[in-house]
Amino acid sequence: MSKVFFTDTRCRLGDSLLDKLRRLLNASGFKEIDFKKKFAAIKIHFGEPGNLAFLRPNFAKTVADQIKALKGRPFLTDCGTLYVGRRAHALAHLEAAYENGFSPYSAGCHVIIADGLKGTDEVEAPVRGGELLKSAKIGRAIMDADILVSLNHFKGHELTGFGGAIKNVGMGSGSRAGKMIMHNDSKPVVSQKLCVGCGECLKHCGQEAIKLVNKKARIDPALCVGCGRCLGSCNQNAVSNSWSSAPDALSKKIVEYAKAVVDERPSFHINVVNQVSPFCDCHQENDAAVIPDVGIFCGRDLVAVDQASIDAVNRETVLKGSAADGLEIRAGDVFSAVHPMTNWRVQMEHAEKIGLGETAYELVKVA
Repeated sequence: MSKVFFTDTRCRLGDSLLDKLRRLLNASGFKEIDFKKKFAAIKIHFGEPGNLAFLRPNFAKTVADQIKALKGRPFLTDCGTLYVGRRAHALAHLEAAYENGFSPYSAGCHVIIADGLKGTDEVEAPVRGGELLKSAKIGRAIMDADILVSLNHFKGHELTGFGGAIKNVGMGSGSRAGKMIMHNDSKPVVSQKLCVGCGECLKHCGQEAIKLVNKKARIDPALCVGCGRCLGSCNQNAVSNSWSSAPDALSKKIVEYAKAVVDERPSFHINVVNQVSPFCDCHQENDAAVIPDVGIFCGRDLVAVDQASIDAVNRETVLKGSAADGLEIRAGDVFSAVHPMTNWRVQMEHAEKIGLGETAYELVKVA
């Protein structure tokens, strides 16, 4: 049974959450990893400018400082996106990261966009035990690193139910071509009855796959890459996945990409469960948190860390006025209520099946 280490967000006078994170890392065996003279990729989501739910750079600096104290060579990294936004190529991505506070000075280490200037600098890594994929296209700088540390904002997601360590490592480490491979089974459709022709979905489509026809949005499946941005941008709930298996296939591919990233090298995973917004930090806005802040979970097994995080979320009472307020929360399953077209359990079940990790865990609380 994997050990998952946890600290809550309560802080006495003179003792910050960053102090608690340091103690959590020390208690969890983080310093037992041989970082000496090793390149350590800290895989993080820098947040789309306008979104305020992403992790503060202070968390990254705490992790980077711990690695440097262990004589390691840390760097913050992420790969480019498929959709319209501020992170589609390395120059824009770096500007977005700096704007959101992730500079070498605030984060304590350099920032590198892992898949290069145009998202084409990739390594094809094997997916051992993969069911849907035999290889994965991963950003080169992530694969070149000796050690991977994922620092994850745990939140909801419109296509996978939730996003934590598995999604940050799997989807987040894919090059642009890799992201297209993961997304290509999922093609959304527009309900002509619910669509009001506002055109909001058009603004978020990076493939020009959406057109207004007779004042109603229509998606061309031949152009669509299935990134899912239109699902999150529609205020009328007019956009949905065209078949139920597509989100499941996406989740499985994300798991298989995560396995390609972490196989045969040390890795460590940290989930910060705060400002738990219903949608991904890829959006240029964030909705109100659906539950109160919980704390920080970490460990060597990213599946166990995600399972402990989702269990903690589902034990909480939803916040009034949030997207979850007023919904029927069956068996305490918050994200399934917020995103009923998704099944987050697919991530966990497939991860266990292919040997990425295990959902059974022992929770170790650290003051």
